Amino acid sequence: MGTARTYAYMLVDHLRWLRFEGLKIETVAFFDLERYMGAVGAEVAGPFGRPWRPDREPYGQSALEVAAACLKGFYVHQARRGVNLDLAKVLNGTKLPTTADRRRSFLGHTLTSMPANPLTPRRTVHRRHPKMLPEGAQKELPGTLRWARDRMIVQWLGDGGFRIGEVCGFHLVDLHLREGAACGECTAPHVHICHRELNANRSRVKVKDPWKLQRGVITGGTIRRVSPAMIHTYFEYMTTQYPAEAQHGMLVVQLHGPHVGEPLSTAAARGMLRRAGIRLDLGHILPKEFRHTFTSKVLDKAGGNSMIAKEAGGWRSAAMVDEVYGHVDLHDPRFVAALDRTWGK
Repeated sequence: MGTARTYAYMLVDHLRWLRFEGLKIETVAFFDLERYMGAVGAEVAGPFGRPWRPDREPYGQSALEVAAACLKGFYVHQARRGVNLDLAKVLNGTKLPTTADRRRSFLGHTLTSMPANPLTPRRTVHRRHPKMLPEGAQKELPGTLRWARDRMIVQWLGDGGFRIGEVCGFHLVDLHLREGAACGECTAPHVHICHRELNANRSRVKVKDPWKLQRGVITGGTIRRVSPAMIHTYFEYMTTQYPAEAQHGMLVVQLHGPHVGEPLSTAAARGMLRRAGIRLDLGHILPKEFRHTFTSKVLDKAGGNSMIAKEAGGWRSAAMVDEVYGHVDLHDPRFVAALDRTWGK
């Protein structure tokens, strides 16, 4: 459902652009699709017409790849219905398989060609220095927060490297915060990150591992360890502020206002962090900065072992962790000493 929703958003944006340009699905050409990709952020040769979405940021690399796949799928589907066959022929190209393609495919050594999408932009290298939390922010933030709920959110983001959708999407049954939980999947205190499409606060998780609830016990999902400090803030919140009458079973709730007791949205959690950062003159604090800082710290303490950092932060690819976070600290004494020796100091 999450993928379908993303594709629908991309497709609606493209259909609005067609109307804006006075084009029709039956007559649009490949050059027009290239212009659209340029209008939303891709690097294309030549002009791409009138500005489109000038009030929004251009798509990033991943969004551009999704848009390209969406456009190809849509127009190939139209061709099956007898609409714009020439465009579908251009989009249905092939390429020689790469080493990565062969590794990902069953009997990859027999591959002679792979489907290609001419609209897909050239892949760029991930930014090697993602934005981390400001120095001392994780220690200073709790002192400015009035609610135990907010202190718990900060602690869980910092010690668990969770995405904000994961924190706001937790149900109480997902939390196995004691030794030897009944699920039998992890002996240490842990949580199960479970994708639910119909959460009351519309929060969703990015990684959708299968899970099930049997006899009141959650199994499956993405399992992540928790720290003693996370358990402490959880019990402080549950014993002092969590409403006893809450029937939805979700962890993070609203504590004031007309909708008190209802699940807290990700937008509200982001706003809480933003206001706390401004009070401390740290600028806008973003939830993903906690995740970046956590992954970088784990990778450093693990001696550069990207597999440990991958599992600790719930990343899908150890190679991506190594590419983004696996760089040398520019202030590391060993790095400075190596430069000094190189410069003859």
